[in-house]
Formats: sequence, C-alpha cells, structure tokens
Amino acid sequence: LRTTLSFLSPKDLYTAPDSCEGRCEEPYSEEDECHCNAECERHRSCCEDYPRHCRPEGFSTSRDAITDEDLLRVSEQLYQADHNKARPTDIAINPQYQASPDETGDQEDRCPQPLYKYVNEELFSKPTYASFIRLLDNYQRATGREEDVTAEELREEDNFLKEVMKTELMQKLFAFLHKKNRYDSEQEFVADLKEMWFGLYSRGNGEQDSSGFEHVFSGEVKKGKVSGFHNWIRFYLLEKQGVVNYFSHNFNGPWDTYPDVLGLQFSWDGFYKEVGSAFVGCSPEFELGLYTLCFLARPGRACHLSLGGYSLSIQTYAWTKSTYGNGKRHLATAYVISP
Repeated sequence: LRTTLSFLSPKDLYTAPDSCEGRCEEPYSEEDECHCNAECERHRSCCEDYPRHCRPEGFSTSRDAITDEDLLRVSEQLYQADHNKARPTDIAINPQYQASPDETGDQEDRCPQPLYKYVNEELFSKPTYASFIRLLDNYQRATGREEDVTAEELREEDNFLKEVMKTELMQKLFAFLHKKNRYDSEQEFVADLKEMWFGLYSRGNGEQDSSGFEHVFSGEVKKGKVSGFHNWIRFYLLEKQGVVNYFSHNFNGPWDTYPDVLGLQFSWDGFYKEVGSAFVGCSPEFELGLYTLCFLARPGRACHLSLGGYSLSIQTYAWTKSTYGNGKRHLATAYVISP
C-alpha cells in the first residue's frame, strides 16, 4: 500500500527519503515523502520506521501515548456506551452454513435462506441510523467513475456527523483523543472526521471516485469483485430488496448479544465478496467510532480491542496516494479481522 512519490525540486527531480534514519527532528518540508519530527504522529505523516529511529515506543514516552492498554480500556467504554445498538429481540439471523477457509473462494451458494430472518426496522428511525441510511444512495459503486457530490449530499454528511456527535459513544471517543492531544477541539475533530471518511480520492485513473465511507459502509465494485462493504445495515437493506444473496459465513464471533461479528460470503448483483467481515446489530456510531480510533492509533496495523470481555482486532489502512491538510491521509479501508 505504500508508494514512492517524486517531487520536482528547484535543482532536480529526486525521490524523497522514506526513512527516518539520521533525520530525527528534521524541520518539516512539504517535499518530504514522510516526516520525522514530533508532529508527524499527530498528522499521520511519519515514516514507517519513525518509532524505531526517533521515538522507540512512538508516543509512549509521553502522556500522549495511545498504549495497547488504552485501546483495551477505551474500546470497552465505547462498547458500553453503544446505547443505540440492537436489543436481542430486534434481530434474528440465520447463519446456516459455515465455510472452511478453502471454501470461501469457490462462489458456491450454500445457504438457501436469507441471512436476516427479522430486523425491527424501528431501529432505523433513530437519528444516527436514519442519517446513516440517507448516505447510502449517494455513491456510484463502480470504481473509476467520478462521484458527483451534490449540495444535498454534503448536507447529509454534515447531518450524520452532527447526529453521531450527540451520542455518548462519540463524546467518549473525542474526550479520549482530546486527552491524548490528537485534537484541540470538538470542531477540529468533526472537521477531520469529514475529511478522513468523506474526502474523495481516486481508486482508478485519477477520477475522484472513492472515499472511506463509500468503501467501508456502502461498498464498491472493482475489477469485477465486491470491494469493502462491511456494514450490516447496508447488507440487510439490499438483501431485503433481493440484490444481495447470502452464500455462507466463515466466522461467527463469540458474542451472545449484539454487536455480533460475522465473516460473510455473498453476491451483490452477481459480483462476489469472498470474505466481508461485519459487525451485526451495532449502531452506526459504534462502527464509525471504533474504526476511527484504530485508524488514528494503529494505521496499517492490527488494532487489538476488547468488547464485553472478548478480544477483537480491527485492521485499517490509509490511502497513501493522496493527502489532505498537513499531510494527513484519507481512510482507505477498515474492517474486523476474522480468524
């Protein structure tokens, strides 16, 4: 996922160094591919070897560290704060066949029945659900096709962020990140959420055709395969329409309540998804919050969390081919790691 960028300097064309060896606390330069000063962690622009050369344990030598223990503690707090999640009586699923690792790629429908037997759609009238669902028709799923973002769609993005920030869950996340010196104000946090999740970039040939939100929550089709698509609400709504066909699951989390976790195999209008891991029954703010936490704390690495006493890991990646702000990266993908 990394790329080496070339820049034109006044003297010649060169490749900026991608290592912090011998560069610790070097003054910031926009020509550098990555950075090695104290601010680079905050702006997510550090070279990959920054912790090894310049700060042996990243932020952990200061109060700004996000330690593994912090992640376990704050993820439990977010889990407990998900007051909008489904109750046990709100959802009934029918997982049916569990595929072995060597069966997930064979595109065989082993489940004659839909995954969702019942969903209490009163859930969808909750403000965060309703504002989330309004976003799902804003995207062209095929990569390589420019997104035409209307003024109404921009308002829908702002409204979704406004609604999720009213929740205790997102307020707890902001308080944690503020304490860790990642954001000075809630306004700064919300502005970064908008760029991080909704900022457009190109997965094709230069078209502004994708965003973190579209990829993770709505889903895309690239080179004849489903890409992203890790959201249970989106899955349920399309399965109800007959557009998604559930084939099997390869992982079922240990939870006896919601949010549950499944690794899914399915077809979307004939396009196949070999493993689409997803939470089931959580609120939109829960997913947004956990993925954001892991993207900020452990981008490009497994992010180990605790939910109701159970271990769970999330993988995120940054989009390395473009930046916003002061070298910040858009979110490329985020998903639950299924064993």
